[in-house]
Amino acid sequence: MRHRRFIAYVLVVVVFGVAVLVVRQIRGGPPLSPLRARIVSIAQGQVGYQTDPPDSYCNKFSAYWYAGVDDCGNDNRDEEWCADFAAWVWKQAGAEVTYQLAPGYLNGDSASFYVWGTDHGTWHPVGSGYAPQPGDVAVYGLDTSAVTAVHVAIVIAASGNEAAPDVINGDGDRTGYSVVEVGDNQAFADAKQKGAALSGYVSPTTAPTSS
Repeated sequence: MRHRRFIAYVLVVVVFGVAVLVVRQIRGGPPLSPLRARIVSIAQGQVGYQTDPPDSYCNKFSAYWYAGVDDCGNDNRDEEWCADFAAWVWKQAGAEVTYQLAPGYLNGDSASFYVWGTDHGTWHPVGSGYAPQPGDVAVYGLDTSAVTAVHVAIVIAASGNEAAPDVINGDGDRTGYSVVEVGDNQAFADAKQKGAALSGYVSPTTAPTSS
């Protein structure tokens, strides 16, 4: 009897393990390109980061770009930083990024990713039939007439719903004042304006090699 119970237990464990692998394969989709895999890995490596001082927007990602106000009392810079984070992740992974506080460039304005995507042919609005891929940047609360957006985040997995991917947020505020955090099935912005719905995606391209 004990032997039969043990075999039954082993079978249950095996079946459960196979089911988990199948679900992961479905959610994960096809194998990632090296660029997209690096983007996801780098974004995941920052989960748990929080600003310093902790009740401010003083962060290392804006400092990397020399953006924001130098009033933190340390090496950080002070500004809302979801777009600075997304641009930093792309840059570290080897994606094409040109950062400048001017129209047509990526910068601390969340809508800069929308403009970048339209200029580079990599913008995919929700409802277009595009299936989001890990490494994309999700844009929330886009107003195309005013060219403003509420929030951006790095896609880490497709959830099966093109309007609610799994993402990593820079400058999120669910688990802390201003932190890097995961958002599962995130259909709305992890920002002050939490009613801002997902508007679309911008796909990364590989940075050109210098000759």
